[in-house]
Amino acid sequence: MGPKSLRAYRAIRERVASGEYKPGEKIPSERKLETDLEIGRTQLRVVLAKLVEEHILERYARSSYRVPSRDVSIERPDELEPWQIHGERVVYDNRWVKLALVDVEPPGVERFEHHVVRLHHVAISAVLDDNDRVLMLWRYRFVPDKWGWELPGGIVDEGEEPQATAMREFEEETGWRPQFLEHVVTYQPMVGMVDSPHEIFVGRGAEHIGDPTDVEEAGHVAWVPLSDIPGLMARDELMGSGTLVALLHLLASRGESGATASG
Repeated sequence: MGPKSLRAYRAIRERVASGEYKPGEKIPSERKLETDLEIGRTQLRVVLAKLVEEHILERYARSSYRVPSRDVSIERPDELEPWQIHGERVVYDNRWVKLALVDVEPPGVERFEHHVVRLHHVAISAVLDDNDRVLMLWRYRFVPDKWGWELPGGIVDEGEEPQATAMREFEEETGWRPQFLEHVVTYQPMVGMVDSPHEIFVGRGAEHIGDPTDVEEAGHVAWVPLSDIPGLMARDELMGSGTLVALLHLLASRGESGATASG
């Protein structure tokens, strides 16, 4: 895409990410978008087609588009009872990790103490360029004693918005500044025993602003083709659940989730 098309593409993505264009709602007509974005009809349709391909928009009737709805068809069962929590005592606590014993009572089961590890709130981001390459770090992790590819991310500071954390960590660890980031999911990596919310953000396009400033966390920075991800996964060269969740989201959103990994 040329500069004008790229600006229109980014503008529409940003409006979807910010909620200006809401899920399930029709976006402005092509005629209005032409004027608003200062772009020709042919260029605009190329942009819209790309956004449809990426599942950011969907076609709605003739020459109309809307943001895909987030509604689901399956209903939540309402007859189940939650566990009862009677109290908690801390066994170990420092700035990085807290270990607690929680007094719990599952339905129909005798009360017992359950170990719970409480870790930090984390934000991770995957950013693509116009060639469908994702910016990643090749790093050594001493805990598993291995090298591998990771996405930039880090701890959400107290009072900080996760999106701000994702932007900050991306810049500090890579030396690149994302043009925008869109939240896609919050998940728990080890839901049975560990409490550590992970926020995943994705974006497209970044500006190089200098060398990484976080020396401890920085590694070799490279734009990795998205098409290489299944192979890296097969070779066990992707590290961290946040990296896997974000990359699988990108592959699935482009209809590549069924790709066969090759060694």
